[in-house]
Amino acid sequence: MKNEPTRIFDLVKYRQDTYPTSSIFSYKEEKKWKKLSNEEFQQQIDELSKGLIALGVKPQDKVGIVSENRIEWSLLDFAIQQIGAIVVALYPNISDNDYKYILNHAEVNIIFISNKDLYQRIFNLKADLLTLNNLFILEQGTVYPHWSIVNQTGKVISDSEFHTRRNAVQHEDIATIIYTSGTTGNPKGVMLTHKNLLADMMSSEYSFPVTSYMRALSFLPVCHAYERLFHYVYMYKGLTIYYANSMETIGADMKEVKPHIFSAVPRVLEKVYEKIMKTGESLTGIKRKLFFWAIALGEKYELEKDKRSALYNFQLSIARKLIFSKWKEALGGEIVGISSGSAALQERLIRLYMAAGINIYEGYGLTEAGPCLAVNDFQRGMKLGTVGLPLINIDIKLAEDGEILAKGDNIMLGYFKDPKGTEEIIKDGWLYTGDIGQWIDGKYLKIIDRKKEMFKTSGGKYIVPQPIESKMVESLFIEQFMVIGEGEKFPAAFIVPSYNNLLDWAKESAMQLTSLSKEDFLAQKEIKEKITHEINRINTSFGQWEQIKKFSIIPEEFTIEGGELTPTLKMKRKKIIEKYSKNYKEIYN
Repeated sequence: MKNEPTRIFDLVKYRQDTYPTSSIFSYKEEKKWKKLSNEEFQQQIDELSKGLIALGVKPQDKVGIVSENRIEWSLLDFAIQQIGAIVVALYPNISDNDYKYILNHAEVNIIFISNKDLYQRIFNLKADLLTLNNLFILEQGTVYPHWSIVNQTGKVISDSEFHTRRNAVQHEDIATIIYTSGTTGNPKGVMLTHKNLLADMMSSEYSFPVTSYMRALSFLPVCHAYERLFHYVYMYKGLTIYYANSMETIGADMKEVKPHIFSAVPRVLEKVYEKIMKTGESLTGIKRKLFFWAIALGEKYELEKDKRSALYNFQLSIARKLIFSKWKEALGGEIVGISSGSAALQERLIRLYMAAGINIYEGYGLTEAGPCLAVNDFQRGMKLGTVGLPLINIDIKLAEDGEILAKGDNIMLGYFKDPKGTEEIIKDGWLYTGDIGQWIDGKYLKIIDRKKEMFKTSGGKYIVPQPIESKMVESLFIEQFMVIGEGEKFPAAFIVPSYNNLLDWAKESAMQLTSLSKEDFLAQKEIKEKITHEINRINTSFGQWEQIKKFSIIPEEFTIEGGELTPTLKMKRKKIIEKYSKNYKEIYN
């Protein structure tokens, strides 16, 4: 019988015993995909571990990684953990203030940085970084200290010293601190142990239709708990993880890798859909009619077979052959499923993807939960409009006010250096998620909104932004939508329009506008009338008190770099209102 892993880095030995011929990773090197065997991966992380010991890294020391997805990220993740040190992973697109806060708060001494631009940014902050001494770069061919120095340094460390360190790591030791970039205040350091991560891995692996020798494509930031947990699931199940070359090459990478599964945030799936719709708009004649006939058919897709008539199934088979097959081809042609998380995915899009034969596994969780708590999956049960069933070995209940509470071995140890914050969120072993939910059919969990994002109008009516926002962005002409109006007479919105789709519409309906600059184009009354029409159409889905009465068009997209979004693409509502305070005042006079 093979030994189950008790520490994250035990996954490599488990793979060697269980899936000896399955490569653990594959990545692009000189335009060719290079595979890395279990044995090669173990050898490389052992060498790195020895180098870290030689550099003076002790148990519980914090080692930073600032990098986009690449093979070096996983090598460092395992090498740091297997000597009892703690991985502090940072997004490559956060602000300088966040870098300073996190690196000082975590007391990071050594950091690995992917490229020279990021290296220079952090080097320029060094005077304000109290504990940082060693910086290494992963990129080749720069004047900065290359990370290969670590391997060279480690040659003085004996195998016995290394194994003593490795064997001393315990199941309940901290493996990583992940800083959640909240919508307000400083980031909080979530302490996750080997026990937490492995428990969530075991709970999650039952819910996905993956088997050994399948291919998983990775392009979401692996520093995020969601993508990182999936890496561990893929390793445990024997899949080979292919690192996409970059976010810009995902389409080409999919065609080359032909993945069976990947994880994505809703915005990625929305962009795939928008690109397909743009192709459909360019068609003419019978091809155009067939395309939009298939789209209309897909929007009526029902999960339950008994709700689909024989005629519908016959029509769907034609649509899949003529139209939807192109969707699968765009994703490599062999896709089995896509895991979607971090935010709600439009129900309409889920129906379309499922109609195309692409299974969507929409889940729910948060970093503090390691991170996964529930998922819609086909093995145990699925219901559109919900995030499915709680994962096995995880208890979920609702408080009196509807807040979702969770308990299990996956729940974090606590917030680093923040006992008060820990006590506020973990009570009697239950994690208070801050999300409001309800049970559908007595067992499926539906997320209504963030507890702190709910607000009252001056008339005392509760407004729950998330379902309104999710519904509004189903419009092809609305890119981003944020509900505002706390303490005001009525709810309103900031709207970032879909400029390209409005431009295409104008070519048919308001040609005189197409020669204008983007800013002038979006300021025209015809555009406001078009957006008003879309809002009025969708408003009918909500109660009178919830309906959007006024809006302000924001010409520039909310971005991470602009400070309006967190690295996981959640809106920083307070900052957005501050930034567009003039627009806010104009709405409410």
